[in-house]
Amino acid sequence: MIEDSNSAIYGIIGNPLAHSLSPVMHNAAFEALEVDAVYKLFPLKEEELDGFFKDLKDPSSPIFGLNVTVPYKEKVMPFLDALSPFAAKVGAVNTIVIDDKRKLTGHNTDGPGFLCHLQELGVDITDKRIAVLGAGGSARAILTSLCLLPERPESIRIYNRTAQKVEDLIVELGGRMNVDILQAVNVIEDLNIELCDILINTTTVGMQPTDPMLIDHNLLHKDMLVYDIIYNPAKTLLLKEAQTIGANTTNGLGMLFYQGVLALQHWANQEIDVGVKILMRDKLEEESYGH
Repeated sequence: MIEDSNSAIYGIIGNPLAHSLSPVMHNAAFEALEVDAVYKLFPLKEEELDGFFKDLKDPSSPIFGLNVTVPYKEKVMPFLDALSPFAAKVGAVNTIVIDDKRKLTGHNTDGPGFLCHLQELGVDITDKRIAVLGAGGSARAILTSLCLLPERPESIRIYNRTAQKVEDLIVELGGRMNVDILQAVNVIEDLNIELCDILINTTTVGMQPTDPMLIDHNLLHKDMLVYDIIYNPAKTLLLKEAQTIGANTTNGLGMLFYQGVLALQHWANQEIDVGVKILMRDKLEEESYGH
């Protein structure tokens, strides 16, 4: 889309952002909807957040909506004026709506986006044993969504490099919902991956070609789903290893798509046409897989 000086600006804040496919999806949607808007990357250092959010409050600011990614999903919350009920439960935000009065409202579309993708894949998580790597903003959204479902998993074991972060997260979430299916583990072996039905990687390990495997590949088995929320690269080392032993695998492109559609609907305050959704998905897959 050709930007002019009057275009509304949307975008994503995070660090790093070079891997992000969000502009591909959202700029295609703006063009299809004939909206005079452009979606940009805002790679910010942590010390730049305060000034960035102060500028957002300026009545002349052209920015009307943002996505938030690693590592700021929790860190943006003090800058917001309001939170959706789900974002408040999660304690993390990945979508910000900015209205005409420059009021900033935080939403979380990661959790619903994840569940929509599982539904698309035909995955039923009822009574399943799940292992989760990581305890950041994405993990919060996924864990909250799974805990709030009427038909819940049997158990969710969580490993994070800093074990205390998981303990603190479970206590915090436990103040807002029933978290009796969540369990922190101190060592990665205690995830019991060899016994689990679903393994979810919510960390950024795998984004770089030199990244190691977080787990022993011998623990993977063919009767499990390995879900890596990383989508660029399209196939992380974890997914490659899981595929070699015949496990079901998926990357996070589907989650990216669904959370992006929900974010766009928050910004537009209306349901998006099915044709536009298909275009957004096609653009993502074309960029990621070349088709």
